[in-house]
Amino acid sequence: MSNTDVGTDNEVIERSADEPGAFALLFDRHAPAIYRYAAQRLGEGSAEDVMSETFLVAFEKRAAYDLAIVDARPWLFGIATRLMHKHVRLEARAWKGMVADLAAQLSPDMIEQAGARLDAARLTRRLASALRGLPASDRDTLLLYAWGDLDYAGIARALDVPIGTVRSRLNRARRILRTAAGTNDPELEKEHGRVDAAAQHT
Repeated sequence: MSNTDVGTDNEVIERSADEPGAFALLFDRHAPAIYRYAAQRLGEGSAEDVMSETFLVAFEKRAAYDLAIVDARPWLFGIATRLMHKHVRLEARAWKGMVADLAAQLSPDMIEQAGARLDAARLTRRLASALRGLPASDRDTLLLYAWGDLDYAGIARALDVPIGTVRSRLNRARRILRTAAGTNDPELEKEHGRVDAAAQHT
């Protein structure tokens, strides 16, 4: 029987109150994504620890989970993000490797346009400097979007902030990166990619 046959995330968490072993299903579903997110931010050396601690904390706090929320990913990514704040120095050392990948995921058009003006090494240095200069809250929001694959509502739940705050943080971060890359085109400031489902019906 596959994980998809044994209930949604919230159902698994609810069942784990009486059957603690059921929580392992949540680990099986989401541990790879949490590991990838941690590895991209901190490097593979610390990713296993962050992933393990994320699920340990989640297990201990499962009674407080809002069972009205079907998808547990924002909750898990929020725990992982807070745990990673303990590893600021590791993340700083990982910037060089992560920045080109991050920039490519966020805005391929930015890299393409900037390529005519800057060589790859110079562009990477400028983007790395811009990322380091972001407030931690903006950086967390940006990386949850780029690597956590969460929509705006998911990021809002992960960081416990309003959706409008998520939107403004992402717009600000994109603007800073585009300025650093020398492609601060107003047309590129339009929102793109994942949006929160609620906004589609307003």
